[in-house]
Amino acid sequence: MSGIRKLIIPVAGLGTRFLPATKAQPKEMLPLLDKPIIQYIVEEAVRSGITDIILVTGKAKRAIEDHFDRDEELEGYLKVRGKPKAGEQIRKIAEMANFIYVRQKGPYGNGTPVLNARHLIGDEPFAVVWGDDIWHCPGKPHIAQMIEVFERYHDPVISLKTTDDEGTKRYGIVEGPEVQPEVIQINAIIEKPGPERAKTRLAALGGYVFTPDIFEALTDTPLGRDGELWLVDAIANLLKRRPIYGKIIDGEYYDTGNLLGWLKANVEFALRDPKIGPTFQQEFHHQIRHHQQRTKKFHIFSFPWPHACFGKNSALSAASSC
Repeated sequence: MSGIRKLIIPVAGLGTRFLPATKAQPKEMLPLLDKPIIQYIVEEAVRSGITDIILVTGKAKRAIEDHFDRDEELEGYLKVRGKPKAGEQIRKIAEMANFIYVRQKGPYGNGTPVLNARHLIGDEPFAVVWGDDIWHCPGKPHIAQMIEVFERYHDPVISLKTTDDEGTKRYGIVEGPEVQPEVIQINAIIEKPGPERAKTRLAALGGYVFTPDIFEALTDTPLGRDGELWLVDAIANLLKRRPIYGKIIDGEYYDTGNLLGWLKANVEFALRDPKIGPTFQQEFHHQIRHHQQRTKKFHIFSFPWPHACFGKNSALSAASSC
C-alpha cells in the first residue's frame, strides 16, 4: 500500500475554451465516451492507492459534487426498471474514495488551489493532478509511476513526457541527468523556452508528488506573470532547497482542456473500447473517405494526417493506417 493517500485536483477554472458548452456545466464534466473527464482521473488515482480526493472548486462546479455523491432516487429508479447493474455502477462512483471539497480563494494562478488545501494535507506527502489531464497507461497508472519514484528518493516528483519542437513552446522543459531509466534529477525547469533555447525535449506535464514544504515555497513565492501565483515558480524555489525528480511516464497523454485534445481523446478511447471500437473504426474510415471525396482536398494515404496531428503511436494513427 502506497504512503501517498491524498490527491489535490484543482477544478475551479471557468473552461472558457469550451464556451458556450461550459456556460452552465464544468469543463471537467464534459464526456469522454460515457463518463465525465474527472471520473477517469479519480479512477486512476484510486488504482494508484489514493484514498482521499480533495477537489478545489469554484462557483458553477456543483455538478462535480453531485456526480460523486449518492443518488438513491436514481439507483431506485434503475432497480425498478430492471437495470440493477447500472444502479450498482452509479452507487460505486460515490464509494470510490473520500471526497473533500474546498472553495478556491486567493490570487489567480495554479499555485493557489494547492495552497488552499494546505490545512487538509497536514505534514504528509501528497499528489496533485489537473482536472483536464488524462493518461492512458498500459501498465501502472500515471500517479502510481510517480509514487514509485517518490518512495525510492523521498523527494518531490514531476511527470515528464518527451515532446517535439512545438511542445517546447507550450510546456515547461526540464534539464538534468538521468539517474535511473526514465528518471531525471531535475536541475532546471525553463518555462516555454522554444526549440532554440530548449536543451532537451522533456516536457513537464500536469502531475506531481509533493512533500509538505511546497506550501512554504508557495507562500514565499511572489506573484508572477499576469499577477498570478504560479506553481512552476514555487517548484523553482523548492529546487533551490532540495532535489526534485522527474518521471518519464510510460503512457499516452491527453490534454482535454482544449477542443482538439478533447476530440483526440474521445476518438482514441472509442477506438480502444472493446464494445464499440471495431464499429467505430469502420465508421471513422467511412467518414474520412466521404470527406475526402466531397472536398477532393485531402488524401489520407499521402497527407500525413492523422499522424501529424495525433502522433505515430496513437490509437487513431494506428487505426487510420489499417
